[in-house]
Amino acid sequence: MAEAGLAALWLAAAMALLQLVGGMTLLRGGAGQLVPLIKPAAYVQGALCAFAFLALMWLFYVTDLSVLLVASNSHIDKPLIFKLAGTWGNHEGSMLLWVSVLSVSGAAIALLEKRIESKTLNATLAVQAFIALGFFAFLLFASNPFERLVPAPVEGNGLNPLLQDVGLAFHPPTLYFGYVGLSIAFSFAVGALLTNQVGPAFARAMRPWVLAAWIFLTIGITAGSYWAYYELGWGGWWFWDPVENASLLPWLAATALLHSVSVLATRNALRAWTIMLALVAFAMSMAGTFLVRSGILTSVHAFAVDPERGSFILALMLLYTSLAFVIFALRIGSVKQGEPFQLISREGGIVANNIFLSVILAVVLIGTLYPLAAEAMGDKISVGPPYFNKATVPIAVLLMLALLIGPMLRWRRDDLKRLKYWLIGAAAILLWSGIAVWKFAPDIGLFPLLGIALSLALAVAAWLPLRGRKLLRTPLPIFGMVIAHFGIAISVFGMAAESGFSSETLTALAPGESAQVAGWHVKLDDVNPVVGDNWVAVEGQMHAVKNGNAFVLRPQSRQFFKPEMQTSEAALLTRWNGQLYAVIAQPDQEGDGRWQVRLWWKPFVSFIWYGGLLIAVGGIIALLGRMFRRTKKPAKNKWQTA
Repeated sequence: MAEAGLAALWLAAAMALLQLVGGMTLLRGGAGQLVPLIKPAAYVQGALCAFAFLALMWLFYVTDLSVLLVASNSHIDKPLIFKLAGTWGNHEGSMLLWVSVLSVSGAAIALLEKRIESKTLNATLAVQAFIALGFFAFLLFASNPFERLVPAPVEGNGLNPLLQDVGLAFHPPTLYFGYVGLSIAFSFAVGALLTNQVGPAFARAMRPWVLAAWIFLTIGITAGSYWAYYELGWGGWWFWDPVENASLLPWLAATALLHSVSVLATRNALRAWTIMLALVAFAMSMAGTFLVRSGILTSVHAFAVDPERGSFILALMLLYTSLAFVIFALRIGSVKQGEPFQLISREGGIVANNIFLSVILAVVLIGTLYPLAAEAMGDKISVGPPYFNKATVPIAVLLMLALLIGPMLRWRRDDLKRLKYWLIGAAAILLWSGIAVWKFAPDIGLFPLLGIALSLALAVAAWLPLRGRKLLRTPLPIFGMVIAHFGIAISVFGMAAESGFSSETLTALAPGESAQVAGWHVKLDDVNPVVGDNWVAVEGQMHAVKNGNAFVLRPQSRQFFKPEMQTSEAALLTRWNGQLYAVIAQPDQEGDGRWQVRLWWKPFVSFIWYGGLLIAVGGIIALLGRMFRRTKKPAKNKWQTA
């Protein structure tokens, strides 16, 4: 099976080369025999890559330890779900998943896309083949996932225990789907530039892929944040870790791109913005791939530690992005200007949204890469949460203000006088909520106070686009937008409340002793050994009491053996207004029978992830609406062939 998977990879690379050469022939004005083979080559490439990935998954399923990748990342006694997750929970497997999704998506585009001219479609497929060829070369020459190991070991090394979690088993694939969706948007953008077909038709073809990529990135970031919160035992939901930032950067670019491509598709404006953001979004996804797999970072997220592989990925990133921006510089002047609009308009609001998102992206990018550049020059510099919080939160406040007003503006031109009652109402909500929070907690910081006030105002504003509409006739994308914006309000409220009101207690308890945190009385009853499938643990049994209500908490400190690692399994008690978070660590060093215990009360922290899920649900509803409308006969409009 390993040899069959490797052969499929070689054949898929050959199909990608055929696809690229056919596209180059077409762009040079030729109409030779290779051009009709572009689509069939895309079909075959997708099928071969899918087979290669399924072959690797089978090797993990049967634990074929004669394959080096399986022996290094699996174990004969590991639970089945983590055996399968081991397929992509490593460097080579994740890269194979990356190129497999790219190839299967290319086949889907070749099969289903009917909205753009044949020349532009073939150019898009050629660009995709160019991207895929680089990753095929990387897999076949630098990171062969099917490499044999002789002699085969008896057991295998196992998967990193931090990755042996059901939530994290599905976290990496969602991010990869998002990255690949942005690569498809990149291919559409470059293909449209090469054929001078930058217009609404191209935007309508690209929009579902951007939206799908944005949905997967949203789900992946939300799941990864919750995993870090409950698995690492540190009590936080975002640490500005460089690899966390690597997933945030393409999400920020994709959010801006999603708004811009929608304007181009429906209003024939923001043509240059859309192309540029498509290139930037793909560059950010490549930067994320480089950071995770280059070996230059030490992180629970980082898979590879081989500098040569990192150099290969860096070379690919520079090649793809530099060529794309050269094409952008050479061809953007030939792109026709879209429909004009006034500064005070829905388009103007979206431009403001794009600017704020781009500034946040630049701030995060600089803070992530600057320490790496400084270290390469011999200096050790640490850029942590204080920098990111102080630099991004003020811009995020401006972004929230734009969200309050932007969806209420009319297309093309508008007058703020028309919105004076809503603006007065929004100001009243902001003022009232700010005063109420300040009266309740006068010591709260400025930004948590602003966050709560803005989130409450946005929670109301999110639903106003439905005002005056017949709900049964309202397009699903409008509902999707409303729910996504409401989800942002919910998430921001959770972030601000957790930041402003969290309480923490760090203590050492013997069985029978108690501690207090935010009105909770927590007693350690006992500590017992527990045995799992591939780990042993000490488990604390605690009783938590507040207002006469009692609950049981069972945090664990686990020890894995294949490979050896110790992890903390937090116990979470979720109430409507927050979470009680308990962690038990090692015995106290004084040897008096006490155990180190950390307790947090985190008000409304669950709203962070509820909001993230609502944002993704809004995107899914909008995507379903676009797909449903596509099945209907498209209406004629003056931009149909622009």
